[in-house]
Amino acid sequence: MMTRPGFNKSIAVVISTVALWLAVPAFQAAAIPPPPPKQDGNTKDGPKLKYVPSAELTSEQKKTVIALAAKRGIKQVTEISTYVLYPSPFRGITVKGVEQIQGREVTTQVLRVQFKDWAPEQQKPGKNDIQVGDFWAGKPFTRKQTILKVAKKEYRTGTIQGLSIAETESILSRLLENKYTFGANVRQTSLDQIDWSQPQSFRKRGDVISVGFLHKGGTGSGFFELEIKPTDEALNIQQLFQAIP
Repeated sequence: MMTRPGFNKSIAVVISTVALWLAVPAFQAAAIPPPPPKQDGNTKDGPKLKYVPSAELTSEQKKTVIALAAKRGIKQVTEISTYVLYPSPFRGITVKGVEQIQGREVTTQVLRVQFKDWAPEQQKPGKNDIQVGDFWAGKPFTRKQTILKVAKKEYRTGTIQGLSIAETESILSRLLENKYTFGANVRQTSLDQIDWSQPQSFRKRGDVISVGFLHKGGTGSGFFELEIKPTDEALNIQQLFQAIP
C-alpha cells in the first residue's frame, strides 16, 4: 500500500502471492537495501543466474526448476533469479524464457515459482498448479516492455501511457542526469534510494506525469512512484510515494 504524506487513506494496494506489502510515506522509510544479487553469466551449462545471498539454489534444485518451467511451457530458460520479500523471511523464484524483440517492443514469458522451504507454511500448491519435487508454479505470464534509448544505453519500462517514446526518453534522461527539482514533501534521502536505471512505468494525466522506479535493493525491496510536473528548465518532483515490503 502506498500513502501520500499528510493523508491517512490508502491510495493503492500492492499484494504479493506470499505477503502483503505494507505502506509507509517515502520520507519516513528507513529501508536498508539487501545485498545485491549474486550474478553468474550465461554459460553452456544453462541460464543466467541471479541469486540473492539468502536464496541460492543448488545445481539439482536448478534442474528441478528448469524441468518445472518446461512443464509450464517455457522450454528454454534464459534466466533464473531469486528474491526475498523483506522484512519477511519468505523467498521466491522467477524464471524467464526467450525474449522476442520487434522494434522497441520486447515480450518474455515469465514464471513465478514457489519452493516449499521458502514459502509460508500455510501456502500449498493450488488446484491448477504443477508441482515437481518441492517446487510448484501456476501458468506463466507474458511480460511486455518497451526499449528506451538514452545516451547510447538501453533501458526497459513496462508501461507508457499518454506519452510518446521520445517524450519518455527525454524524461528519463533528465532524471538520470539529476536535472530535476523537488518539493517540500520530498526528501533527498528518499531520492537516493531510487534505482534510476530500472524504470517501471510512465503515465501522463493532464499536466502531471507519474513515473515508477524500483528500489536500489532490487526485486522484493519495494518501488517508488513520483508525481512530476515538467517545466522549461527542469522536472519538478512534487510528490514521492514509496511501497516497501
